[in-house]
Amino acid sequence: MFEVYITKAAKYLPNEAVSNDEMENYLGLINDTASKARRIILRNNKIATRYYAVDKNGNSTHNNTELTRNAVVQLFDDNFTSQDLEVLSCGTSSPDVLAPSHAAMVHGLLKNKSVELNSSSGICCSGMNALKFGYLSVKSGNSKNAICTGSEKVSTWLAAQKYNHEIINLKNLEEQPIIAFKKDFLRWMLSDGAGAFLLENKPREGAVSLKIEWMESYSYAYELETCMYAGGDKLANGEIKPWSDFTPEQWLNESVFAVKQDVKLLDEFILPKGVESMSHAMTKNNITAEQVDYFLPHVSSNFFVEGLKNGLNEKGIVLTDEKWFMNLLRVGNVGSASIYIALEELLYSGKLKKGDRILLSVPESGRFSFAYAYLTVC
Repeated sequence: MFEVYITKAAKYLPNEAVSNDEMENYLGLINDTASKARRIILRNNKIATRYYAVDKNGNSTHNNTELTRNAVVQLFDDNFTSQDLEVLSCGTSSPDVLAPSHAAMVHGLLKNKSVELNSSSGICCSGMNALKFGYLSVKSGNSKNAICTGSEKVSTWLAAQKYNHEIINLKNLEEQPIIAFKKDFLRWMLSDGAGAFLLENKPREGAVSLKIEWMESYSYAYELETCMYAGGDKLANGEIKPWSDFTPEQWLNESVFAVKQDVKLLDEFILPKGVESMSHAMTKNNITAEQVDYFLPHVSSNFFVEGLKNGLNEKGIVLTDEKWFMNLLRVGNVGSASIYIALEELLYSGKLKKGDRILLSVPESGRFSFAYAYLTVC
């Protein structure tokens, strides 16, 4: 078995930062009416700026494939060129097309040579799953290197025009033309961007590298129903009716492809299951809070931070405030890309010293999955 190191990291955040007051200029007004939920949600998530791969007319400036490619190419230099790449592993919850895979589409833009591809679907954990594929490939000796990515292009999914038919249908039914909170909620939470890591089987000379000591993942889908979803709708019994079982008219009239979240389920389970899984991961790998110098939690909203701290404290995992490293307020919730973007910022911050230990934590509310990675600075 080989050691695995993150030897380089990159991010790509499109266009200019968008403030809270500008959001509806980019995403549009549903039913020509400002969202009543927007200010409440923003007050809780504390996000001040984020990035969209669209202009103020709602026109795309980049698709997901291009965002990912723009992050990946920053990893190439004289020491590691596109011709040296062996594995490309890409995770996203918002691919440009249903098929081919996201990794295949990114590879198509790289135009380098034949490589092994892996595409990881899901929500926030898809980026960590992509990282684990690359980690295991290099660790096993199947490859000498891998590039792993997390990326999202959700702005066009959240555009007001995508809900127009539902509004018209509600008016025709003489019902209130208001989009359900489970859909409106996420319009003020999610944004665009991409991150990428280069994994190699030896550290890079003259630069900071991060040794991946271990990775762990947990799913609670066996006991919990779906919380966050797109391309279907939840029935009264908690099951998800897939888009293919709806008529084309229903796709539009009911905004079937909109991203939705069951906020009650989120509040009930995201923190307890997160604390439970993190405790398992640390116990399994025999580490304590004292052996963590930097804790990078991907949280969708600042609303959850104090609850997570309290839950961990109750489990005896006391991570003092100075160990927490977050950039949610500046770059927003970029889903599967968030952990890549945060680690890239820390890696090049000048703060790290040899021997520092970093714990990555990524929850996914889709059906409650959690992923962790433990790194050592070398």
